[in-house]
Amino acid sequence: MIESFNQLEELGRDRDLAEVFLESDSADHAVPAADILETLSRRRGVMRDCIERGKSGGLSMGKLVGNEARLLNDAFLAGKTFLDPLTVKAEIYALSVMGENSRMGVIVAAPTAGAGGVVPGMLLALEEERNVPPEKTVRALVVAGGIGSIIALSAHISGAAGGCQNEVGVAASMGAAAAAYMMGGNTKDCIHAAALALKNTLGLVCDPVGGLVEVPCVKRNAIFAVHGLTAAQLALAGVTSVIPMDEIVEAMVRIGRSLPRGLKETAEGGLATTVTGCEIGQRIKDEANERRAQRAAERERTAQERKTSVSQ
Repeated sequence: MIESFNQLEELGRDRDLAEVFLESDSADHAVPAADILETLSRRRGVMRDCIERGKSGGLSMGKLVGNEARLLNDAFLAGKTFLDPLTVKAEIYALSVMGENSRMGVIVAAPTAGAGGVVPGMLLALEEERNVPPEKTVRALVVAGGIGSIIALSAHISGAAGGCQNEVGVAASMGAAAAAYMMGGNTKDCIHAAALALKNTLGLVCDPVGGLVEVPCVKRNAIFAVHGLTAAQLALAGVTSVIPMDEIVEAMVRIGRSLPRGLKETAEGGLATTVTGCEIGQRIKDEANERRAQRAAERERTAQERKTSVSQ
């Protein structure tokens, strides 16, 4: 088992990083590397399908979001966007995935559902815009998963445990390393990409409005997909993180413990407690109570009908 990024750098010196992770996973779990690659190939397919579905839009369960990917994609196709195609596609794809998630569609958690748009947004846009073979993307998913697994040895990857730094921050870190790998980066480049992405999300709170993974989660995924690409670009240009990755993860854990309860997925702080956030939260509660009352009334009606039927 690879337990630290310092160990990873030693193991991966002058080696293909995906091969390092495949070798370690095969040894730890007795699963052939070919099977791991096949599974991740299917995951890539699910990501791709999810993105295509998500582009068409549709309201979320909480009716707060859902059409962001469609709007941006329409603007892109009409030539009304000003950023480069790679950046815009990363945003569209991340929004597409999170739109599907908000509608309870099938997505790939990477590492969580709430941060599930970052990695596919980055990697599939990069694959498409830079003509990367799908097989290379699959190997990049090995790298992304490996980075995430090392972080998870020290940190709980959930907003409830330590804020959104633990979810979107980790996703951006995973995606940055994978993007650097796809663009020919070596092990050191990939680790620095992960470090640059993660350390610049430290302290990011988890404050879902109404307790739903919709606001600010959906748009946050798009923004941090671009963040991850930026980190990868910096690392590939030779920009390094002064603070080692292992120490960044330790800092993330300490910061997460220091965050107040209201900023850890409880909807008791941050954006969730703005005037608008409170109004939305109350509406969601009222609608939930109304649905419960309707279900209770329906159960009572059914029970009365059965009782009447038996008495006759």
